[in-house]
Amino acid sequence: MSIPPRPLSSRLADPNAAAHERVYRSLRQQVLHGELAPGQAMTLRGIAEQFGVSMTPARDSVRRLVAEGAFTMSSSGRISTPELTPERIEELAVIRAMLEPEMASRALPRAHFALIDRLAAINALNQEAVMNQDAVAYVRTNLEFHRTLYLRAQTPAMLALCETVWLQLGPTMRALYQKLRRRDMPQHHRMILAALRAGDEPGLRLAVRIDVTQGLRHLAS
Repeated sequence: MSIPPRPLSSRLADPNAAAHERVYRSLRQQVLHGELAPGQAMTLRGIAEQFGVSMTPARDSVRRLVAEGAFTMSSSGRISTPELTPERIEELAVIRAMLEPEMASRALPRAHFALIDRLAAINALNQEAVMNQDAVAYVRTNLEFHRTLYLRAQTPAMLALCETVWLQLGPTMRALYQKLRRRDMPQHHRMILAALRAGDEPGLRLAVRIDVTQGLRHLAS
């Protein structure tokens, strides 16, 4: 028996759907990792040309990212990455301080030696980014460190909320790193690793809370 062909409307929709997903994921990663500066303006036409797509996937991707807080769009249609006020930075820091120590605590019983070794390897890359003063690599490896740990918590709803906060903070985290111009090795990840190795739940909560809030407070102050 022959299989009937897919409806024409479905076949026509696929290219735009695939293009939309590609543009969305690429732009989301750029914002998340601080590849775009705070307040960086862009246009739908520019996005479409950058990714070699029509206006429809570009528009749909931007609308999705605006809904997630990764972009802002003015009443005139101007698109830009967020420029966060000190009050907004403080609010997001508080959310991180509530969510992330809890996820770390829930991950602790599943923090086997292989996971800790993996976190140590990511932290080595984070330290390398510090030495090279590579802001984008610093933000990327910092988030990878935290996400790798939190995945072991098996709390997908909490992680999704956390990633939304990270997305809003991406450009600001880059600006923070460039403001501090640090070359010293971050200590808080080492504290997190030590607490994981020792099975120290209160110490782990404290290390995570300090790590995720201290830098942001420099910007909010």
